[in-house]
Amino acid sequence: MPSSYRSAAQAFGAAAREYDAARRRLVPCFDAFYGAALDVVAAWGGADRPRVLDLGAGTGLFAALVRDRLPGARLHLVDVSEAMLDQARLRFPEDGSVTFEVADYSRAPLGGPWDLVISALSIHHLTDDDKRGLFGRILSALRPGGLFVNAEQVVAATPALAERDRRLWRQAVSALGGTPAEIAAAEERMKLDRCATLPDQLNWLAKAGFVEVDCCFKWWQFAVYSGQRPG
Repeated sequence: MPSSYRSAAQAFGAAAREYDAARRRLVPCFDAFYGAALDVVAAWGGADRPRVLDLGAGTGLFAALVRDRLPGARLHLVDVSEAMLDQARLRFPEDGSVTFEVADYSRAPLGGPWDLVISALSIHHLTDDDKRGLFGRILSALRPGGLFVNAEQVVAATPALAERDRRLWRQAVSALGGTPAEIAAAEERMKLDRCATLPDQLNWLAKAGFVEVDCCFKWWQFAVYSGQRPG
């Protein structure tokens, strides 16, 4: 497991119990951000009972939102943190259509074929080389016509723009009731981030073989992008 990803897993695992409550403050564009990802899933029009793989599933928040849009979905949640998946199990009690796996998805087999692969605020912890490798592995794990949707943190093209984004993020979190201590703790975790620019990631998807590659949402450092396996 890459050291940066291992450190991120430990940091987020320690905050697992409070993670969902804080996310609406720390992702100020929460509704539009996740809403855009869900709209892409709904517009895709895949299988009636899609097999869905959630990479870096954490507490199962994104998977639960997808299930709301696709009630027949069968979900497989993968995360490197046992503590995070313990919270996800509480979200899906005694649900036989939801399975869980503690694994480092940057290295472990992805299985499949999957109709839909999703991820939220996780892949940015990987190095650029590992991101590129993962995109190729996701493509191979999807069935023809399958969809990949990533609700992600990206970095601006220049340091000045990145600092602007961070400043505006702090202001928005504060306006939603985030305390200085909460912001400081989040920024400490962000030191483990390995964010890439949005254009780079769209290019890597296309080079991996994805088609219909697109970004449907961007708010400062938060972006939603997607691609399909040719069908």
